[in-house]
Amino acid sequence: MINIKLNNGIEMPILGLGLYKITDKNELENAFKCAIEAGYRKFDTAQFYDNEKELGEAIKKTGIKREELFITTKIWNTKQGYNSTRKSFEESLEKLNMDYVDLVLIHWPGQKKERYLDTYRALENICQSKKAKSIGLSNFEINNLKDIFAHCNIAPVINQIERHPNLPRNELVEFCKNHNIAVEAWSPLGRGKLLDDKTIIDIANKYNKTPAQIILRWNIENNVVVIPKSVNSEIIKENINVFDFQLDKNDIEKINALENGYRVGPDPLTFDF
Repeated sequence: MINIKLNNGIEMPILGLGLYKITDKNELENAFKCAIEAGYRKFDTAQFYDNEKELGEAIKKTGIKREELFITTKIWNTKQGYNSTRKSFEESLEKLNMDYVDLVLIHWPGQKKERYLDTYRALENICQSKKAKSIGLSNFEINNLKDIFAHCNIAPVINQIERHPNLPRNELVEFCKNHNIAVEAWSPLGRGKLLDDKTIIDIANKYNKTPAQIILRWNIENNVVVIPKSVNSEIIKENINVFDFQLDKNDIEKINALENGYRVGPDPLTFDF
């Protein structure tokens, strides 16, 4: 596993398991156990996913040491604001059965600047109290990031965004990197849509890899963190097996050419709550 170093000096695995709305207890426990055995140590949950409690129980059942794991959660939209963020974060810790998380993010900026600035101020307080080792953002656009930079005392370490070959977000990625913020891709496989793309399939055949492995590797070679989601044990194992090959320049350019603006999630520029 490759680690990346965040701007606060903490290291984080470049690949983890996304837990988006996996709410069945047995399904999550089985996926977690399989992931641990395959070498995953980074797990991405959120208040909205409704599985923080199940993740905490899966960790306890597996018996893996807490310090070996990198756990991310996110503050949901209805919990934003200074006081409600702090309160809901304490509830998340309780559900996870943890004293701290490795990373907590604001899930969406929405369209109210003061709201997400208040929420970020709460994250800074949480970080100062050592209940989160790192703080960051999710789905923040360049103007949102500039607002945070203008007011923050603790720099965000990461921006988690929808990113895949159809939606590479090159300008936003470049902006984040220029400001020493890591980029993390949610839905890196475009919710599976890209697995049937002929260009991706042809490249996969060339390297004797699966289409998913090719797309994950494309992100990793851009130094973008990936959190593919699966509850299938074979796919969980397959998705982490991406560190034994490199894509050549021509193949990277072919994947880059798949950009078409297709989204699987809301547009942060217009999404509000």
